Amino acid sequence: MKKDIDDYLNEGIYGIKETKATERKEYLGTLRERTILALTEGEVVQQKGLKQLEEAMKSHPDACLRFSGEVTMRFFKPYKTLASSRHIPYTSVTNQGADVDIALVLHVDHAIDKPDIFLPEEKEKATEITEKPEHSLTSVLKNIFKR
Repeated sequence: MKKDIDDYLNEGIYGIKETKATERKEYLGTLRERTILALTEGEVVQQKGLKQLEEAMKSHPDACLRFSGEVTMRFFKPYKTLASSRHIPYTSVTNQGADVDIALVLHVDHAIDKPDIFLPEEKEKATEITEKPEHSLTSVLKNIFKR
C-alpha cells in the first residue's frame, strides 16, 4: 500500500495511527496480549504483588516494567529494587487523559496471551470480615432502626 500526500499530512498533524489506542492507554502503552502481570494503584500503594512479580520476572527475563506516572513514585521503590536485582528495565509512563486504575505492568514485546494477568482476589479475607459481628455505634443504630 502506497502512502499518498494526505497520509503524510495527517501523520504530521495528528501523529502516526496506532492500533488499539484505548487498550494501549489502559495498559500503560503496551497491549493486553503482551502483559504478564498488571497491578492496580491500590495494590501498588499497599505493596502487594511483589512475590508474584518476582516469579513472573524469573519466568520472563526478557520482560520490561512500566509504572504509571500518575502514582507517586515512592510507592514504586520496592518494585524498582526488584526489577534492578533481576536486570529488568523499567520506565515511567504518563498517560495524558487516560483514566485507568492500572499502575504497574510487566510485559514482553510479543504476544503471550496470558489469561490471568491480575492478582487473585483475596476471598478468604473478605469472608472473614463479613463473618465478624459488628459492635460499632453505626451497626447498633442500624439494628435498632431495622425493627
